[in-house]
Amino acid sequence: MLCRNVVAQQQPIALEEVVISDAQLKHFSQSQSVIILRDSIIEANPPSLTGLLSRNTFLYFKENGLGMVSSPSFRGTTAQQTSVIWNGINVNSQLNGQMDFNTISGSDFNTIVVRGGGGSVLYGSSAIGGAISLNNEVVFGKSLSQSVRAAYGSFNTAALAYRLQFGTKKFSLQTGFSANASSNDYRNAGHTFENRNGQFRNLGFNANAGYQFGANDFIKFHTRLYEGGRHFALISPSDSKTKYRDSNSWYLLEWDHFAGRFISRSKIALLREHYQYYEDIQNADYTFGKLNTLNGRYDLTFNLNEKIRLNGIADFTQHAGWVSSLVSQKRQIASGSLLLAHRISERLQYELGFRKEITDNYDSPLLFSFGTLYRISEKYKLKGNVSKNFRIPTFNDLYWDGLGNPDLHPETAVQVEIGQEITVGHCSLSITAYHSDIQDMIRWVPRAGGVFSPENTDKVKINGIETACRWNTKINTHTLEANLLYAYNQSENAVTGKQLVYVPFHKITASAGYGFRRWSFTVQHLFTDKVYTQTDNNPARIVPYYNVTDAALAYDFGRKDHLKLGCHVRNLWNENYQSVEGRYMPQRNIDLYLTLKF
Repeated sequence: MLCRNVVAQQQPIALEEVVISDAQLKHFSQSQSVIILRDSIIEANPPSLTGLLSRNTFLYFKENGLGMVSSPSFRGTTAQQTSVIWNGINVNSQLNGQMDFNTISGSDFNTIVVRGGGGSVLYGSSAIGGAISLNNEVVFGKSLSQSVRAAYGSFNTAALAYRLQFGTKKFSLQTGFSANASSNDYRNAGHTFENRNGQFRNLGFNANAGYQFGANDFIKFHTRLYEGGRHFALISPSDSKTKYRDSNSWYLLEWDHFAGRFISRSKIALLREHYQYYEDIQNADYTFGKLNTLNGRYDLTFNLNEKIRLNGIADFTQHAGWVSSLVSQKRQIASGSLLLAHRISERLQYELGFRKEITDNYDSPLLFSFGTLYRISEKYKLKGNVSKNFRIPTFNDLYWDGLGNPDLHPETAVQVEIGQEITVGHCSLSITAYHSDIQDMIRWVPRAGGVFSPENTDKVKINGIETACRWNTKINTHTLEANLLYAYNQSENAVTGKQLVYVPFHKITASAGYGFRRWSFTVQHLFTDKVYTQTDNNPARIVPYYNVTDAALAYDFGRKDHLKLGCHVRNLWNENYQSVEGRYMPQRNIDLYLTLKF
């Protein structure tokens, strides 16, 4: 035993374990569909997460116009059923249960990982449709690099981003900021629509630092600050002009300790969010929401041997919120999770997880997840996963002045998915089919007078399929790549048999890229099927399908450093389309950008 311990102590620390903070994503997601977006893809796409994810993943987005509120739909679910994970911590707003993806810049992160299917065992409430992980990697080793990106385009839209990476053997620092602003006053071709009162601006700052002390200990600190202001675009010129101000600050401190086969991670996080909504910009009165979240987490991993990994997680979260009425509300959640990953052979492995939460507001079911991966050959893999997930009501669901419903029950969902992956030469193909049963789904439904309020009304059944095909090759100085994503979602009320509102049956994303020496050219196409806007699926009340094509051309002038000048043409064929009823998106528009890395 002593010899084994000595040998274990002498084993080198897996640096990758230090670089990433979301270790569960890497070690307990082998049986589910995962898409990883790295620096090069993030850089080549629009700065907002909406533009990046809508064109590179299966996610469908509702946008109230360019730069306005944007919410995702994952596998036929709602925005509240999509978890947003920042360096391993769930950062979904506890005020409205979702994240506005037009307030987050993709350039603030090194990688963005999209994990389809249930994830409540790993991430707790809301991970029913899937999870989006925003990761900042703390990289050790001698390094010094900087990058600046500036862009300007149609509707007086400007963006600026800066990033610094500095590292030594024991210290790492990555910091940066981003700024975006736009007059956002576009019109459609016939001037039958003008985007009035749509201006926006926002600022973001992030810093990520790591330090190694001793032979086996690392401490890491992450922070992200955001402040934004938007005027909400009008549907009718006679509408009152409104505006919205919000700010968020996230702080995360982590201590990693390596002791032979044990890896210990201790985290403490503080998340603050605040918004003010002005119903009339001529009036100083506003409604507001404010929330402070304190999260403590202890994570212990034990590598029994090279094939078996055990992971126990204890987590405590306290939310303290105020929703306009100046009456504070608190919610405390304690949870325990146990995860197992076992590689039985080179071909077969499985994952098993359980989670139990205790709250002072709700009874939480025992959550579970079981998945398996079988390699038929080096080129062909089969996957399967089943899980039970849940979501608790948000503060707005419960307490919003005059609209909240304090009698709501949590949602629960059981999901099953089966997938296969095939790789042949430079081409890969993945197909995933899934089914989900959701009970007590929380939905905001219209009351008398057209006022919306939440209730547990629906049992929902979801059936769908996701297909991804990717190909790339390099011939001398020519690089070529092509991607095709197709998603089908039948997400219906189990009682009425009607498709849920704002869930398209079909979504297709296609892209192609060509590089030659210092030149690069890409084209992306997005097809989104029609969506119903009424629960009775009235065919007269739909948002029609739309096709949008974007193109980009860039040239790298740099010799030693990287100096790239590029141009994006968005909505190339001038499609006149809406994402949300009455909220038109811009037609053809252009931006120029300059990226300098040194």
